[in-house]
Amino acid sequence: MVTAKSLAASTAAALLGLVPAHANDDVLRRIADPASQVLQTVDYANTRYSRLDQINAGNVGRLQVAWTFSTGVLRGHEGSPLVVDGVMYVHTPFPNIVYALDLDHDGRILWKYEPKQDRTVTAIMCCDLINRGLAYAEGMVFLHQADTTIVALDAKTGAVRWKVANGDPKKGESSTATVMPVKDKLIVGIAGAEFGARGHISAYNLKDGTLAWRAYSTGPDAEMLLDPEKTTELGKPVGADSSLRSWQGDQWKTGGGAPWGWFAYDPGLNLVYYGSANPSTWNPSQRPGDNKWSDTIFARDADTGVARWVYQMTPHDQWDFDGVNEMILTDQVVDGQKRALLTHFDRNGFAYTLDRATGALLTAEKFDPTVNWATGIDMDPASPAHGRPILDPAHGTEAKGEDETYSGICPAALGTKNQQPAAYSPATGLFYVPTNHLCMDYEPFHVDYTPGQPYVGATLTMYPAPGGDGRTGNFIAWDNGKGRVAWSVPERFSVWSGALATAGGVVFYGTLEGYLKAVDAASGKELYRFKTPSGIVGNVMTYTHRGRQYVAVLSGIGGWAGIGLAAGLADPDAGSGAKDAYAALSSYTALGGQLTVFALPDGL
Repeated sequence: MVTAKSLAASTAAALLGLVPAHANDDVLRRIADPASQVLQTVDYANTRYSRLDQINAGNVGRLQVAWTFSTGVLRGHEGSPLVVDGVMYVHTPFPNIVYALDLDHDGRILWKYEPKQDRTVTAIMCCDLINRGLAYAEGMVFLHQADTTIVALDAKTGAVRWKVANGDPKKGESSTATVMPVKDKLIVGIAGAEFGARGHISAYNLKDGTLAWRAYSTGPDAEMLLDPEKTTELGKPVGADSSLRSWQGDQWKTGGGAPWGWFAYDPGLNLVYYGSANPSTWNPSQRPGDNKWSDTIFARDADTGVARWVYQMTPHDQWDFDGVNEMILTDQVVDGQKRALLTHFDRNGFAYTLDRATGALLTAEKFDPTVNWATGIDMDPASPAHGRPILDPAHGTEAKGEDETYSGICPAALGTKNQQPAAYSPATGLFYVPTNHLCMDYEPFHVDYTPGQPYVGATLTMYPAPGGDGRTGNFIAWDNGKGRVAWSVPERFSVWSGALATAGGVVFYGTLEGYLKAVDAASGKELYRFKTPSGIVGNVMTYTHRGRQYVAVLSGIGGWAGIGLAAGLADPDAGSGAKDAYAALSSYTALGGQLTVFALPDGL
């Protein structure tokens, strides 16, 4: 088992990625400077940990609003601003406006970029019109627009350096995710599994936007950049045609597996890590087999895209348990030896820790006790089912076939945790995880594939999990050494905001009602709260400017949890079951789009 305490010094170095010079020196240098933020993940390791400590557990209760900025756009504001060289870069939901704000003058607008997109793309965007933010490298700010156009903007002027289309909205492909610059390339995913889009990850050359490599989630080995003998799952070669053999006929061509989540990168191993989404359709009876490699963790060589190892968490997904949540990289002690680890909090309700060099599975435990679709994960390396979930037949969705309602399944399709990223503190050795606490009824039905049309095939009803007094969220601290929750803060609604841990012993997160909260990293005790104008589905960030530390967060209700309110939905089945599950939100918040920046009073 992983020990409760990490090797703090070596972990801190690993988190920052302060290793090989062959990695992108500009990004590494800026990651090493906690005054700025150039990636949505804060660092390559996806820890969302800041070494800033001017704001700490002793004084965070005195935070005040320093300044605000209206984005001028409604819908869900996911992601966070970036800060580079005294300039803050703010993005919006569709139409994906980018603002450059002057930090010397409380957010004076330096330039604005507003792309001209065909609005019809909004019809194929699952679960709100969100965008998870920008990335910075080599004097450029990178935006992945809803219509899949990647744009490299000059950081000083906003001028377009280059742009390229990463997909085709007519096929149901869209973009909601951020991108990650790695060395001389930009790593980019795609969305669209709910429309039968075949998922792929791509690497574009930073210099001019030309395509360096592309790897699909399903299909022939050559198109997946998968080596049958050298790519492994749990230490064994995957073998030839591993994906093709797990689908019926040509179903892999509309098989989903879109990587619309987060990326991590280990410069020492030169591996990029990410997860793939659900298989298409949501009706499991229509797609026999394991449906590889949907719901899978991939480790790929950054230069070539070839997969080093894979691990499928939910074979033959019957519940829409995408595997796209972030991979958090740490160095910790396992059985007396320091190991390079990857920890992943999956939608399916299990927290996985693997050796990130080899893909060996070390732990897999439920991080919500109500999870019931599986009783556990087979952890016996000698078992033919090693690494597979031990299913509870009472909570599957195909035993009776289509057009049947399967009730009491936990978690709901939006998962025990969705895309909202967790954080890790090397000071406490704990992971801080925003979670959902819902269950569902699931009715699969037959659906035919039509390009650009929904390819879902299930009706969902979601509701609070038992034992939560009607609450639908918790903010938890997870001890991956002991495989248990260290402490938990119950929340009225799902926590749809990304967490931020700091060297000041504080962890920040936002709530769907709109509160920015600060809690003690060791105990979870609430230290501060402030009600912003709209629900928070964005990720908290921190930076310094002229020696003063600031905390910033976007508010603007939306995302899957807030889609009913954000889109004004009336149909009880709209929003894939989320509309009624979060109907009470309208009593606590309203639409808006605002950046709120906080600081301590002068003199502290």
